[in-house]
Order: sequence, then structure tokens, then C-alpha cells
Amino acid sequence: MTDVRKRQSVAIVGAGAAGTLTAVQLCETAHRRRTPLDLVLIDPAPEAGRGTAYATRDPRHRLNVPVGTMSAYPDDPGHFLRWLCRHGEPTVTGADFATRYRFGAYLADTLGQALVRAHGTVAVRRLRTRAESCTGTPDGRVELHLAGGESLVADGAVLATGPAGATGGWAPAALRACDRFVGSPWAPGALDPVRDSPEDVLLVGTGLTAVDLALTLDRPGRAVHALSRSGLLPQPHALGPAGAMPDPADLDDTSLGRLRRAVYRQLSRSVRTHGDWRPGLDSLRPHTARLWRSLTPEEREEFLAREGALWNTHRHRMAPATAEHVSRARIARRLHVHTGTVARVTVGESGRLTVELSNGQAVEAGWVVDCTGPGRRLDTPLWQALFAAGLAVPGPLGMGAATRDGRLVDAAGHAARPLFTLGAPRRGELWETTAIPEIRVQAAELAQRLLPPPRSRRVLRRPLDGHGLPLSTHAEAAAAYRAGLDRVLKVRSGAEDALARAVALDPGFALGHAALALLGHECAAAVDVPRALADAQRSARERADDRERSFVDVVTRRVTGDDGDTALVGHLREHPGDALALAAAVPTIAFSGVSDLQDDDALRLLDLTSPAYDGHWFHTSLLAFLRQEQGRLHEAGELAHRALAVEPASGHAVHALAHVHYESGAHEAGRDWLENWVAGRGRGAVHRAHFSWHIALHELALDDPAAVRRRWFAQLAPGRVRGVRALVDSGSLLWRARLSDSWDGELPAADVLDSVARDVLERPATAFTALHAAVALTAAGDLPALRRLRDHAAAADPVQREVIAPLCEAFADLVEERFREAARGLDALLPVLRRVGGSAAQREVVEETLLYALVAAGRCDAARRLLDARLDRTDAPRDRRLRAGLPS
Repeated sequence: MTDVRKRQSVAIVGAGAAGTLTAVQLCETAHRRRTPLDLVLIDPAPEAGRGTAYATRDPRHRLNVPVGTMSAYPDDPGHFLRWLCRHGEPTVTGADFATRYRFGAYLADTLGQALVRAHGTVAVRRLRTRAESCTGTPDGRVELHLAGGESLVADGAVLATGPAGATGGWAPAALRACDRFVGSPWAPGALDPVRDSPEDVLLVGTGLTAVDLALTLDRPGRAVHALSRSGLLPQPHALGPAGAMPDPADLDDTSLGRLRRAVYRQLSRSVRTHGDWRPGLDSLRPHTARLWRSLTPEEREEFLAREGALWNTHRHRMAPATAEHVSRARIARRLHVHTGTVARVTVGESGRLTVELSNGQAVEAGWVVDCTGPGRRLDTPLWQALFAAGLAVPGPLGMGAATRDGRLVDAAGHAARPLFTLGAPRRGELWETTAIPEIRVQAAELAQRLLPPPRSRRVLRRPLDGHGLPLSTHAEAAAAYRAGLDRVLKVRSGAEDALARAVALDPGFALGHAALALLGHECAAAVDVPRALADAQRSARERADDRERSFVDVVTRRVTGDDGDTALVGHLREHPGDALALAAAVPTIAFSGVSDLQDDDALRLLDLTSPAYDGHWFHTSLLAFLRQEQGRLHEAGELAHRALAVEPASGHAVHALAHVHYESGAHEAGRDWLENWVAGRGRGAVHRAHFSWHIALHELALDDPAAVRRRWFAQLAPGRVRGVRALVDSGSLLWRARLSDSWDGELPAADVLDSVARDVLERPATAFTALHAAVALTAAGDLPALRRLRDHAAAADPVQREVIAPLCEAFADLVEERFREAARGLDALLPVLRRVGGSAAQREVVEETLLYALVAAGRCDAARRLLDARLDRTDAPRDRRLRAGLPS
């Protein structure tokens, strides 16, 4: 456990992207560590999160990196994508390019959510003013002096001021003095007279700023000229991802000449491998800062002079839609690109400008706009005061400020004061430091430095979970976690609410976050899984024991598909008493279990963990389920009854008994017993729909289509059941009823699909969910979606690749009435189908689909053999009817 820290105070100067990301990380770190924090945001802008870059409302101004790489969190790369999906853009993908204004709204909302979560721990003030100077205090803090004459003392300060302003030093004095010169085009209202004027425009610079302004100023009858020394426009992004390149093997700290050759070799390999240089250049990104630091000052200057423009135009690319706009404007000769510099400017009597270029050309324009980008020297009053006082010094080559891991270095070479910066001011030492992927990492690192972990104190006894394992949290959060775990093991509702309460009571409780991520991933609980997983990982790094860190790793690997099954089994060998891990490993009503876990393997796992449970009803319930999977139905029934005698609400034991009744052919007794339990002890069961599905299976086997139809509409129709449960239960029951001619009229399969998120249908996380998505899509006859599911499975984990992808092919053959091909594909898959997890009764839907395909293909002898085998296993009136109806 930890001591509560004294109240910290941090001031952030600048509320653009860098300041907002820093504030988010500080809020979440303080909240997780329960460190009281006073946070002050200092910026005259009306809204946090936008700054200059993301304040533009022009919808043609798009991000120059795809949505999938623009998350505010380095450990949750899909956060921005999910935000867009939740805020009116459900079809957006990670490869799309959002508008810059939309991203500003995302940053503002992310900060707002972080402040809401941290309420009670973090107190925030927003000062709409400027910081003009900074001094130290005798007790080692910093004092910021504000524009209105006020001052502010804080334990630490972060200068998130963005890039240096353009100097306009290239412009002749006559031009700088002219009111037709726009030196700061992003200043509010600066472009209004240019936009409203019909006159031609000269943009000095051909980078991303010039591209954006060229789109804004593009209009029929106007020519926009763009000028730079290189005459190069940014390259476009590829229309789709070309694939990844491995890290270059020959980029050692070396001379610029050898480095130059190594980079070109990497780009050549990329072109040979992918037909595109972009993956090769992108593979350099993790190494750029290290390579920049390895160069001498002279080599850095040489690089900027010789390759700087080439690097920037290839590294900082245009969105494809932006590139298309630019291309059309150039073809229509509304945009002209020139190579050279401004040599002389003549101002005519009407104010019209004649700009003579170094290449001998002259451009007539009504306006000249500075698009040359940031200067080298930080020139705001605050930075000038810091440099003058010796509290900061310019960075390498005079770019930005010198820092040591983000802390400002003073004139004596020390980094002693709690003054930090990030992003563009670190350009001289890092070179690539202005993009969100770099800034968000720096923001997270600064939060760690400004709010160090609280000192650990010795705890004589930690609280325990329900099975005697210690928990790295306090008693109140532990009680909520125990309640959630108990509900998971009993298969009762309210588990996610109890676990959410546990992490609300202790935001740094790694196990609570991991349990929520597991329920969201495998049980379709209403959990933001990547977010919960990131919280679990952050918390585990700060406060967790070996068992908890191992469990977080297991959940991480299961969610990401990184051999999570092996990790889960290994975890149980080390920690056999971890009941939640055991529940996830054994296929049951709640979890699909470990793929490729054969009956003997599962039994060995239960044998391994048995001493830790000493006959506990939960362990006995799991054993009952496995015994029925082995066909040892009498023993399974006895074990289930034994567990129910101790805990009548045990959903696992009831589930095992439901299978015993079904597999033994006791359909009438099973139907009646289960219906009574659902109406009584099962009223709080979280998977009531699945128990209703079991009752409906008995009714289907008893050849009672009217009962099946009544139960479907009363207990399994969308509206009563949603999400993955609708796929697994409602969708599969409809299809099975259709296959055995037990459903009259139109099959409402489309209603099932409408109740399930498109991602779950076409990009499911597990093979078990993918199986039932394929069934529901087949029932609806949605061939395009079925093929999208196949493509997803072909690129997913091994089970989806080897079982689900060919299953989708076979189902597609069925939809297209190629019944022989469908039967052949389905028959080949039966021996490996158990790899998807779940129960034999759930996987039986594939066998029943095979039976349908055999009959439709005219292979009645094969169908008869299959029905005989089914009747040998268990007698069912429906199968007898189907057998009797086959042509002799």
C-alpha cells in the first residue's frame, strides 16, 4: 500500500495539443496514484486542445497522419478511432484522415473526461492570459509572472508553447512594411481580407502550411503561387497501408555519409518488398532522435542544408484527399509552384505587388503570405526572459531550447529547476518532435517526472480475494473486487458494475482493470477494453505483485492475440488458486476457454488446480462441465448436483446439468428442470438468454416448433438480447430452426445482425464469436459481410485463420447454393471445430448445417449416415422425423 502524497502544484503554459496532452497525463497519473494535484493551464486561447494547428474550421484541412496513429495515449493507439466512432463517424477506419478541427475537439473532450475522472484528486484552474517571465523561489519552486501583473508559484512548470514563430527574415523591408503582407496566416482573422479578395496570391513556402492555405484560397479566376528554395510539395500518403518494414539493421551511430547510404538502402529494400518507399521511411521513425544526436553539429547543419527539404516533404506527407485537391488545382492552373527565393518586391500605386524571384521570374500578386514555417529561435516574451536570465539556453544549432530529458538546462549547464518543456522546443536535440506520436510519449514521461510514485510503506496484511490471494489495494476496493469475482464465478449479473466500483475506489488497482478488460473482451461486457487494458498495464508497473502482473500480462496477450492461451496456462501453473484465470481457461457458459484445450488437457488443468480449491463448488462445477464433454454424463450430473447443494445459484453447475440433460436425450426433464431454475434461483443469472437457449434446444429436439417460436420471441429476440449473446444464442437458434424446417415464414436474422456492432460481426476478437457471427450472417444471407469476416479471420489468430476462414468459405458456398462444395468444406472442418472453444452443443450447429447441405446436394446416403450417428448419441424426435423424410 502507499502513503498519500502532499498536494502538488503544476502549471502548464500553453493549452494547445502539447499542453493538453500533458494535462491529460498529469490528471490520470495523479488520479491513479491518489496524489492530490493543483493544475493550472495558462493560455489566452478560448478553448484548450486546439492551439494553432487544430483551430482551423476549413473541412479541407486534414490531419497529415491517419486516424489510427493519432491517439492521445501512447499505450492505447485506437483511442481516437473509438472516439470518432462514438461521436458520429461509425464507419471511420484507422487508415482515414480526419479534419484538424475534429482532432482539436477530440483533444478538448479527452482532457474534459480526464478531469471528470480525476475530480476530487485534481483541482484545475484555467487562466486566459500569458506568462511573460519566470523566476525561481528560495524553496526550489518556480514563479511565473503573468501579463496582467499577477504571479503564480508552482512546484513545477511545463512550457508547452509550441513551435517558434516565423521570423519573416527572408522578406525585403518594403514587403514587411506593406499591409498586403500576411506574416502570421493562422492568427485569427489574418486571412479574411485575402479570402475575400479576387486578386492572386503568393505563398512563400511549399510545406503543409502552404498546402492548407492553397486549398483555403483556391477559387475560380484566382491564381495561387507557391515558392520555396526546393520547389517541392509534400508527398501524398498511400491510399492504403503498404505493410511494415523491419527495423533497419545497419543504422548505427555513424557519420552522416554512412548514415545517408544506409537510409537509401532501407528505402530501396522497401521499394523491392512493397513497391513503395513509405514503409522504409516510416521504419526510421523510432530511431530518428538517436541518429540525430549521433551527428556532429556540422553534420546536422549539412543535413538541413542538403536533405532537410527532401526529408520534410517525404516524412510529413499530405492526406490522399488533400493531394487530390492539390493535383486538381495544378492541372486547372490555379496553383503554380516555383523554385527560388524572393529577390525584390515592388509595391504598385494600387497596392498590387510585383515579386521578382531569384530564378528570373516575376509574379504579380495582390497578397504575399508567409508559409515558411517555424523559426529556429523561440521568441515569445517568456522564452526571451528565460534566455536573458540564463534559466534556459538555446538548443543545438540555435533551435528551440536545451533540455535534459525534457528539463530545461540553464546557462551553467545544470538542469536543477523544475522547468520542463516538450514538443517543438526540443527540436534542436530530437529533430522529430512536433508530431502527436512523439509529443504524447513526452507528455507521459513528464507526468512521471513531475509526480513521482508515492513511497511504499510496509503493510502487515493485504486484503484477500475470495480464494485467499492477496490484493494490491485497500479494503474498500478489495470488497468490491470480491463481489465482482463472486458474480463472475456464479455467472450472475452485476460483475462489471462491482469491478468498475473497485477501480473507481482505487484507480491504481491493476487487477480490477484487467478483470474488466477480460470481461469486455470475452463476455461482451460494456467495457472499453483497450482503455481498461492500458489502465491495467500502467497500474501494474506502479503497484502490483507477481501474480497480479502475470494476470495483466495474460489478459494483454489474450486481447492482442499474442499467444494468450499459453500465457494463461502458464499463469495457472504458477498461481493455481487464481479463480478468474481458471474460469477463463476452461470453456464454460461465460468464457470460450483456451483454444486447442482437449478434454485430457482441461482435466489436467483441473487436477493441477484442485489442491488450491479443496472441493470448492466452483471447481466442482467446472469438473462437471468437463465430464459431460467427455460423455461421462452420470458422473457429470452427480458433480453438478453436489455443487448446487452448496451453492444453488452456481450458474456453472446449472450449465453443466443442462448439457447432461441434452446430451443424454432427457429433453422433457431437462426442459422442465431448467425452466424452474430460471424462474427461481436463476433470476439474477447474467446469461439468462443462454439458459433460455438451452430450453429451446430441448424444444427443438422434441420437434415442437411452436414452443421454439414462442420462446424466441419472448426471451431471445433482439431487444431482450443484444450483442454477442444475440449472436451466440438468438442467431444460432434461428439458423438451427431453419435447418430442420422448424420455423415458418421469414427468418428474422436481420434483426439479430442489427443488434450487434458491426465490428463484432466482421472483426470479432475471438474464434468463438467469429463462429457465431458466421452463422448469423449465413442465416441472413449477407454474403458481402460473410466475405469480410473471412478476410478478417484470414489475418487474425491461428484458430481464426485455420478454422473460421475456411468455415466462412463453406458458408458462402451454401448461401450461393453450391451445396456439394459447402458439404465438402464443412465435413473437413468437423474434426478441428473444437479449437474455436465453447461446448459441443454450441458447435453442433456446424454439423446440422452439414446435414442440410448434404440433403440439398442430393447426398442422401451421407445424410442418413450422419443422422444415424446422431440418433446413436441421443434420441430426438426431430432427428427421427428428418431421418424418415430422406428419400430411400
